[in-house]
Amino acid sequence: MKALALLSGGLDSILAARVIMEQGVEVIGVCFVTPFFGPDNARSAAKTLGIKLIEHDFTEEYFAMMKSPRYGFGGNMNPCIDCHGLMLKTAHGLLEKFDASFLITGEVLGERPMSQTRGGLNAVLKLSADRDLVLRPLSAKLLDPTKPEREGWVDREKLYDFSGRGRKRQEELAQKFGIKKYPQPAGGCLLTEEKYSQRLKELIAHEGLNRRDAELLSGGRHFRLDQRTKMVVGRNRSENQRLLDEASQGDMIIRPAEGIKGPVGIIRGDISQDLLQTAGKILARYCDRLEDQPVDINIYHNDKKESLTVMKPHEEFVLKWQI
Repeated sequence: MKALALLSGGLDSILAARVIMEQGVEVIGVCFVTPFFGPDNARSAAKTLGIKLIEHDFTEEYFAMMKSPRYGFGGNMNPCIDCHGLMLKTAHGLLEKFDASFLITGEVLGERPMSQTRGGLNAVLKLSADRDLVLRPLSAKLLDPTKPEREGWVDREKLYDFSGRGRKRQEELAQKFGIKKYPQPAGGCLLTEEKYSQRLKELIAHEGLNRRDAELLSGGRHFRLDQRTKMVVGRNRSENQRLLDEASQGDMIIRPAEGIKGPVGIIRGDISQDLLQTAGKILARYCDRLEDQPVDINIYHNDKKESLTVMKPHEEFVLKWQI
């Protein structure tokens, strides 16, 4: 008997997989990848459990769902119920490929105010392909028996009745299993973060939802130059390097000239000479020159280099453009 476990990498998903492994079922982890959440925690969890991990990118399906989530958004841009439902539906499509019979999730009744109420858990199941194949081991005794329980694939008596937002019982079970390494409870999803959600809303309003730009939203300073043109400026060395790594054909790289300390910026979109002057001033604001002093700026675009000199502006100037 095999099962696929939705493995976020959080403690609940680790415990859910381990509880079923204890019953002699072979468990394979599945984590889903989009620009909003990645596989790092799941990789660590799979290593802790000693199981295989499938990393499944379903960005296009996720973007389509976000256009009009059936159950709406949470406090920010997080469509939690529709997200979990899409994960289950997608994972159901992987069962045959990996010769697995049912799905496992780490959901706990009452732990999250939107997606893990009894109504929320039922709503998630409505979006899945086959609700009877979804087992929630940590709260199973508080829910209706599923096919794996009724058919004797797992012993219902060895499942749990966890509920509520407290973590004590989970931590005790982790100690029993000797599981010491797991992340502290947190969203793990950029869509739950207020600042990221604001940037995402702004992107959708101006340019629509696309992967290339969504991947840049999590770091840097963001500036809207016009309806179709945007600039991102790094805040530290690692962000500067990330911008250089993320730059693609057609992007403009803007940075201070040699001998001037300052950040790297990316400009995406069609840009006039007037806007290029504005972009140069924005970058100059973060260079090591005094206000109203000249700053030499280099711009690289399609293997060509252009230079300009701007005066370092006051803070009020950049705030007019900042998202």
